[in-house]
Amino acid sequence: MVTGMGLVTPLGETLDDVWNALLAGKSGACAITRFPVEDYPTRIAAEVKDFHPEEFIEKKELRRMDLSEQYAIVASQHAIDDSGLDLDKVDKDRAGIVIGSGIGGISTFERQHKNLLKSGPGRVSPFFIPMMISNMCAGLVGMRFGFRGPNYATVSACASSSHAIVNCVRMIQRGEIDIALAGGSEATITPASLAGFCSARAMTTRNDEPEKASRPFDKGRDGFLMGEGSGMLVLESLESAKKRGAKIYAELLGAGMTCDAYHMTAPLPDGSGARRAMSLALKDSGVNPDDVGLINTHGTATGLGDIAETKAIKEVFGDRAYSIPVNSTKSMIGHLLGSAGAVEAIATIKSVTDSKIHPTINLSDADPDCDLDYVPNFARDAEVNYALTNSFGFGGHNVSLVIAKVNGSP
Repeated sequence: MVTGMGLVTPLGETLDDVWNALLAGKSGACAITRFPVEDYPTRIAAEVKDFHPEEFIEKKELRRMDLSEQYAIVASQHAIDDSGLDLDKVDKDRAGIVIGSGIGGISTFERQHKNLLKSGPGRVSPFFIPMMISNMCAGLVGMRFGFRGPNYATVSACASSSHAIVNCVRMIQRGEIDIALAGGSEATITPASLAGFCSARAMTTRNDEPEKASRPFDKGRDGFLMGEGSGMLVLESLESAKKRGAKIYAELLGAGMTCDAYHMTAPLPDGSGARRAMSLALKDSGVNPDDVGLINTHGTATGLGDIAETKAIKEVFGDRAYSIPVNSTKSMIGHLLGSAGAVEAIATIKSVTDSKIHPTINLSDADPDCDLDYVPNFARDAEVNYALTNSFGFGGHNVSLVIAKVNGSP
């Protein structure tokens, strides 16, 4: 059961602010402000704005944390606060944490490597390694809340935080833990990271119109828009949630995980890896495909990816695929890489609880090969009892989650 949700995103930090911005079709894209970008083909991204970690973390500790770790701690605090958990009453030996990150502390790596080249090894920070390694988000969050159960990171590119959620759900189902913090964090808007994705020609270059740059399923799409931030969920067994009288947003009812085993960055052209993930998730959940009321897609606005995912949806749902609302959160917040799955799961949960579906913005001329109902440009009201959310990562990693409405959801 999902009993708490926390966010740090390009559209804000509070759950209500982010959700209302998504429903309004607001874009978080802007010109990159953190470093000079004149020589880059892509000069825009979806940056987190007005972030004030000192409100949550002591300044001395902040200096020893990568930005990705700061995002994870703040989002986790928001999730804990939202859940209403009384930490003094939690059996912390049975409380776990899994936080995914595709790249980890890359800004720390870049700064310390610059110190090494400029001034020699003596100028490299003693905190370099713990600030950089991907598992430290989970480690630091564990220290903050005293959770002593399983604690680790998942690293599967853009599927990282979805894998983290699945792992936590299954630990709860097996009876290993009662409560978990699951999600992801990413802070990759850095010079080297931007340069690498630019060289791979994976990102949009619509620099003069940042808010219109992320265009999933549109004929004019030219690559993904990089985003950043964190999404964290408090997960509990039904027994634990009922015992403390917790509000329950939704149930994570099933999951499917596959590998394309095909290419480092490209999906299988026929979408069969994604198809198998969705089919396995539906089988695991016991949900009939005819009952699915929303698919939150991976929807990155890449040429191959959008077509492959569309094909996969058609394979799973047949003719009914054309009547299922299908949307892309990335059209507004960009691609949060390792934290995308968790943030998009939260958006999907809000659709289930609020009976509203946020739009896919910037969809003005659909690709002929992308011919589903992508909820173009405007939100709509719709009863959603069961929803799918997809996450696919470089390396061929595929994860699908089934989210179900719970009676009495807020």
